[in-house]
Amino acid sequence: MTTRIETTIATKIEHQIPSALLQKKVQVTVVGCGGTGSAIAAGLPYLHQAMVALGHPHGLDVTLVDGDRITRTNCVRQPFSESEIGLHKATVLATRINLFWGLGWKGVPHFVEESWGHETDILIGCVDSRAARNAMTRTQTYWNCHYWLDLGNNADSGQFVLGQPENQRNKARDSRLPTAAELFPELINARLDKKDRLPPCSALEALEQQEPFVNQTLFVNQTLAYQALAMLARLFRYGRLSYHGGVVNLRTGRTTSLAVDPVLWQRMRTQPADSELLTRKGRKVVRQ
Repeated sequence: MTTRIETTIATKIEHQIPSALLQKKVQVTVVGCGGTGSAIAAGLPYLHQAMVALGHPHGLDVTLVDGDRITRTNCVRQPFSESEIGLHKATVLATRINLFWGLGWKGVPHFVEESWGHETDILIGCVDSRAARNAMTRTQTYWNCHYWLDLGNNADSGQFVLGQPENQRNKARDSRLPTAAELFPELINARLDKKDRLPPCSALEALEQQEPFVNQTLFVNQTLAYQALAMLARLFRYGRLSYHGGVVNLRTGRTTSLAVDPVLWQRMRTQPADSELLTRKGRKVVRQ
């Protein structure tokens, strides 16, 4: 006979990875190859190698998607050189990674549209507008993936959220991870894009909009990317997670995790003030 004992210690809830992702080559699609997307792309080979070394049968197969071409402004805060100006970001990054690591990952120089149906297991969004997020959530790729990892930032803070879209693969799961769009609906409200600051048109403006004279804010993209990659590494290493995202603030040096907690999720959905306390600027973050 088992007796339930009530204590004041909170029960730890953990998310379990779908077993299929531990047995197959994991298809990863990164949408957006700017400041955050390029940092994610640079870190994924390390995750791939670690997975294989720890016994995963196949590791990752990655596709980078972005229709943008490299401009002179990009060469200030993104890993591109002046000799690459005019080339597509996705193609340049994929070629660079393949040459260095001996991989066969793909670069797709196109923007994502609703008709896009690339098959993937983990969709990583590093886009620079709410409209782009909205479009991504209406693609066949989104409605067939296991996970959507969304990242976004402003000058000195940002958020990353790993969720499971309520699609054919995930809707039957009892403990499905809510997505960034479910917890923060304004992140996919395209009408709010008009209220956001326009992208900088020069290298100087790009730096000034990222808090001039505070050097650490130059690394907000990399900080977010490596926090998200570390979370994925834990998921594949241990098969479970006790958190599925977080908010990073480089101005204060504070990082707040988003726990796997249905009670917290419900409160965030029904009491916007509480979720705002958790995310601070995260509710208004969309820029890369």
